[in-house]
Amino acid sequence: MNETTSVQPKPKTWNNRQIIEPLTLLSIFALLFGYIAGEMGVTNMFNTLFNTAHQLLLNTVLLLMGITVLAGALSKLLTEFHVITLIERLLMPLMRPVFNLPGRAAMAAMMTFFSDNPAIISLAKDRRFSANFKPHELLSLTNFGTAFGMGLIVITFMATLESGSDQNYFRAALIGLAGALTGAVISTRLMQKFTRDQIDHNPVDYLAVSASEHPSSDYGHKGAGLRSLNALLDGGKNGVEMGIAIIPGVLIISTIVMILTFGPPESGYSGGAFEGVALLPHLASYLEWPFRILFGFEHPELIAFPITSLGAVGAAMSLVPNFIAQGLVSESDIAVFTAMGMCWSGFLSTHTAMLDTLGYRKLTSKAILAHSIGGLCAGITARYLYLLTVYFF
Repeated sequence: MNETTSVQPKPKTWNNRQIIEPLTLLSIFALLFGYIAGEMGVTNMFNTLFNTAHQLLLNTVLLLMGITVLAGALSKLLTEFHVITLIERLLMPLMRPVFNLPGRAAMAAMMTFFSDNPAIISLAKDRRFSANFKPHELLSLTNFGTAFGMGLIVITFMATLESGSDQNYFRAALIGLAGALTGAVISTRLMQKFTRDQIDHNPVDYLAVSASEHPSSDYGHKGAGLRSLNALLDGGKNGVEMGIAIIPGVLIISTIVMILTFGPPESGYSGGAFEGVALLPHLASYLEWPFRILFGFEHPELIAFPITSLGAVGAAMSLVPNFIAQGLVSESDIAVFTAMGMCWSGFLSTHTAMLDTLGYRKLTSKAILAHSIGGLCAGITARYLYLLTVYFF
């Protein structure tokens, strides 16, 4: 009878990545939370984290969700009755001279303005839409669409903020929109310049179709009243989904940013919401003069908004009510916030996935560089447009 030999499993080998990554992460956690706990105390740190997240959920997320539901209902209604199609066709003549894009790119701007950045992916992969785009033009849609992402929500939120006085932020929001458009032009054209010599120049090999082919209606030939009701309810449902999608960014990113932005109360740390160690303002104070010249920021705490907008504009918007409550924000700042928030709209968290889906992950760094420059230009433009508006009007 033959003896069976047992096969000994090979000892598990560790590669450098499996060693370096956990050690790096633990080191960052230890430095960050060790510093915060050293300033606030361990108990106060955890209580502040939980209380801040709780207040953001109740006072900010629900407000943003209300806006997304109403904005979603409006956008669906406008789409159903072809208002978006009309606006798109009116904008078509501007696309080539302004953005160096085919006229149908106006549809991409409309879709992302009323929804969010990833809407551009479904369009770019639609053969009817992307016919006759040159590849570098098609790829620049990631920057073009992102510059309009969540535009309606950002503008509505900023325009309806309560300042505690008779000040109206509607003008500032419109100036911010103009700044965001400037950033969109710069980002889109830079992306085209960066990628033109790296990919094929021939038009995308899709069957050419008319500039836009929209279905006559999502609800068949039902009456106008029923179509309106269905559009409002379905659009509101989409708004709920968008509102839920922004919860992680608001609670996670904003809580960390706030604890690094705001300082202790006069009575000392108590573990309450919105207490912090004021690390970001301390670091920003070393660059106070460029922020003041470029964006007009009078308080270093305000730099938290554009930093947060890089990852999630919903999280960045949640910072603004607290800035207003502390008297840190002016009308000029709201214009800059609107421009940079809309133009950047969390592009660091979406650009990689968008370009990966289109099959050009290798160009992610160029897209990020172009959009970073575009967002900075958007904020600068909004600041100086505001000064011109105040001077002349």
